Amino acid sequence: MEADIQWMKRALQLAGYGRGNVSPNPMVGCVIVYDGSIIGEGWHRHYGGPHAEVRAVEDAEEKGNGHLLEHATAYVTLEPCSHTSKTPPCADLMIRKKLKKVLICNADPNPLVSGRGVQRMRDAGIEVQTGLLETEGLQLNKRFFTSMVEKRPYVILKWAETADGFLGSSIGAPVRISGALSNMRVHQWRTEEDAILVGYKTALVDNPKLNVRHWSGRNPVRIVLDRHLQLPDHLHLFDGSQHTVVVNYEKQSGSAGEPVRYIETPVVRYMQIQQGDNEIVQLLEGLRSHGIQSVFVEGGGAVINAFLKNGAWDEIRRCQGAQKLGEGVAAPQAKGTLTGSEKVQDDLWTYYSRI
Repeated sequence: MEADIQWMKRALQLAGYGRGNVSPNPMVGCVIVYDGSIIGEGWHRHYGGPHAEVRAVEDAEEKGNGHLLEHATAYVTLEPCSHTSKTPPCADLMIRKKLKKVLICNADPNPLVSGRGVQRMRDAGIEVQTGLLETEGLQLNKRFFTSMVEKRPYVILKWAETADGFLGSSIGAPVRISGALSNMRVHQWRTEEDAILVGYKTALVDNPKLNVRHWSGRNPVRIVLDRHLQLPDHLHLFDGSQHTVVVNYEKQSGSAGEPVRYIETPVVRYMQIQQGDNEIVQLLEGLRSHGIQSVFVEGGGAVINAFLKNGAWDEIRRCQGAQKLGEGVAAPQAKGTLTGSEKVQDDLWTYYSRI
């Protein structure tokens, strides 16, 4: 059992290498072991590319270990798929290579798989076990599982506030709160999510780029809530450097491949003071239908408070700077369970989970 845990931990480590590159697919790693040694391993590297099981088998064969596969055990972090999409079924690959045993971390909640991969391999005579390091696997693929089970993107709320609890000055002028290392970390986090969301006021006053210029990785899709399409065209959001989605209720145009796309929906009314609880849910469902599996919400205060009020969020990442303003725009009140805190230069970061 200890050896099984060791190999599955390695598979989970490999799976994590795909972070930020495989969405809307889950991160998956696979390790193939024979006689106490790894003979092949791999992970899902990018959406549309070969799955982890394929890469692990290829690795074994390239190393001259193909003849050992029928005597080997595969450790896979997610149930091998049983359907054909962009790639052939991985369960069939396990069967074709005559793996002796397959240990799985998590069952796949995708209704196209959902136990079918396990059953297909068992019917072929492969010994299959599930649930090894299940909690760790759920944490790794929390975005994928939230999208599949709760039918909405995984939502992270992030904000920076002064030591006395303000987001910015009362006159609306931007205030630099966090330090250089904190900003670098935020840019790293952006590479890990499908989209980054801000409201109308933040877009207008701060004119953010919402890219990852301080880190290496993919830029998220920029989402801005502009219900009456009043934002000026000269903003960075419309510079064509990365995809931007404008959520509004006056215009529907553009396709997924165009730099700026307009999604017409009445749900942006939630930004008003009298909002309905179902409107945030409708917004998230709409984003999910456009392939958005995770959303990094960076403000402003009205938008973050709307998510907090509704309860449609999963994590809070709050930065508290060292300076004080004395007055200004009040920061949101963090909720949920405190999961950790750390100092980054002069900044104090605190992390919360809704559950």
